Amino acid sequence: MPKVKVDGVEIEVPQGATVLQACELAGKEIPRFCYHERLSIAGNCRMCLVEVKPGPPKPQASCALPAADNQEIFTNTPMVKNAREGVMEFLLINHPLDCPICDQGGECDLQDQSVAYGRGSSRFEENKRAVTEKYMGPIVKTVMTRCIQCTRCIRFAEEVAGVEEIGAIYRGENMQITSYLEEAVTSELSGNVVDLCPVGALTSKPYAFEARPWELKKTLTIDVMDAVGTNIRLDSRGRQVLRCVPRINEDVNEEWATDKTRHAVDGLVRRRLDRPFVRRGGKLVEATWDEAFAAIADAAKGVGDSVAVVSGDQADCETLFAAKALAKSFGSLLLEGRQTGMDYDTSSLAAVNFNTTIAGAETADVILLVGTNVRWEAALVNTRIRKAIKKGAKVFAIGPEVDLTYKVEWLGDDLAVLGNLPAAVTDAFAKAERPMMIVGGAAMKGAQGATLALVDKLGLIKDGWNGYNVLHFSASRMGGLMLGYARKDGISDLYGAKLTFFLGADECDFAKFTGFKVYIGHHGDAGAHHADVVLPGASYAEKSGTWVNLEGRVQRGERAVFPPGDAREDWTILRALSEKLGKTLPFDTLEELRAAMAVDCPDLATLGLVKFPWNPPALDAKAEGVLAGYPIKDFYLTNAICRASPTMQRCSAELVHGETFAEAAE
Repeated sequence: MPKVKVDGVEIEVPQGATVLQACELAGKEIPRFCYHERLSIAGNCRMCLVEVKPGPPKPQASCALPAADNQEIFTNTPMVKNAREGVMEFLLINHPLDCPICDQGGECDLQDQSVAYGRGSSRFEENKRAVTEKYMGPIVKTVMTRCIQCTRCIRFAEEVAGVEEIGAIYRGENMQITSYLEEAVTSELSGNVVDLCPVGALTSKPYAFEARPWELKKTLTIDVMDAVGTNIRLDSRGRQVLRCVPRINEDVNEEWATDKTRHAVDGLVRRRLDRPFVRRGGKLVEATWDEAFAAIADAAKGVGDSVAVVSGDQADCETLFAAKALAKSFGSLLLEGRQTGMDYDTSSLAAVNFNTTIAGAETADVILLVGTNVRWEAALVNTRIRKAIKKGAKVFAIGPEVDLTYKVEWLGDDLAVLGNLPAAVTDAFAKAERPMMIVGGAAMKGAQGATLALVDKLGLIKDGWNGYNVLHFSASRMGGLMLGYARKDGISDLYGAKLTFFLGADECDFAKFTGFKVYIGHHGDAGAHHADVVLPGASYAEKSGTWVNLEGRVQRGERAVFPPGDAREDWTILRALSEKLGKTLPFDTLEELRAAMAVDCPDLATLGLVKFPWNPPALDAKAEGVLAGYPIKDFYLTNAICRASPTMQRCSAELVHGETFAEAAE
């Protein structure tokens, strides 16, 4: 490990570290615009200049200079100070004075660094250049005159998102950043370029001119748009969430978030259920809470133990546990979370878990995808697979061919191939040190046994490594399975129940449920339309809750805003209803509920990764069936919040269905 001196202090740095990283290890702040620790080095903004000895008597770009033994690095000499002031002066030559109307104001790297490292005055008197606006789609708003050509957006699109649709045209002062043919960027991760942009050239189009950062209340919570469990921060003002941005969690989402995670929040204030409804004369009419509870109490008379609960894709563990406790008070265990009819063996949680872990996926050296469109089902797992490929991993896949943003050797869409894998696959797995298989929802019914039979054949389990993974795409799925929300024959077991509670479930085949239907949810979607009683609940932004992601990681989110109107947190609704039904649940506060839930499922008591013991069930190893498609048909419209979001509707229309939109001149 090289030893260097930074401003007279000797430190040891890792082999391969740059001078910039050495300075940061020494506690020195180095300004930068183009450098980003998750992207390749560009070395084109020159803001990170330092003085290095031995070396030429001039400032050097620290981001692109390797640290070496016996280097002396100086970060605050007059030469360095003058060089940074000069670079900043050049960067600001053409930058417009847009700060009062720029959405980046208050959280702009250029603002901060110009104050800290700039001259305070400019000697430039010529006319500033202007750049025409570019169109990058419904998510990203461009003001390209502000661009300082750091190329972070280009590198992100190519290296992380895997969609090479942003690039540079022309040269020198005339260089411009644009999308390919100035069309919408088709990546589901495009919103991340807004966070990466160090100036106001790329900002959030749906959030434009909405608020300043110092006006907003910031709440740390967990995303529920998929099963990754992205760590997010919700920024709210008053009773409305205005923005969602990712938080850094190296084990889960690094610092990225999908466009659905970021921009579905405008659906939180549309199509909301804000008061109870009761069906009378075939129509849903407004009612009081007492009237709604009385209607349910009447329907519950004489039902015996014929009470069922169907969980939606976004339900938190507290709601699931309260509903389970209510069903048990009737003597029922008719609980199901796979509302779309998925049917697979859940007797072993390890056999339905993402055992490699999300972060571990990037270390795999050969990967077999079975019945999964990872790009849509878990976009941030897809970015980890891209990392693995950069390190030399090879990917095989069974299913209909789709663009996963990397090279895949497709083996066809017949699940029978699992019983007779080509030699190229078996040879690759035989040589692999970290082999990995990812099984998606499309293959779980017809091929669960066949994939489990391959665990030994392909050597998926080694010392400290479990390469067998099931990819869920519902935020509530793993928590529901831990709490028993799975029947042997799937949701069909529940069709005949006399009283059924739907916890935000909108994707069911409601016509098959013959009994009395109670919907507890937050949006007027399919579930509310088919219900006999509708009870307005809280969305993920309006309650404190526990969610378990696809790798079995227990995480908690906090409430950002209060539910609208008469809506209440879901578990409190169930607690109040239980009293009306004469089956009072034994908890009055969230803390008491969590204590009771910890007794029922101890794994939910502690935050962090749950280690499930590997004890797979013995299933029929025969695989049959041809995969006609994947469970997610439209990435942007997978739940009620998304379907209520104008931004997600626009993304779906333009990016999935190919509609075109005329842009008004600004």
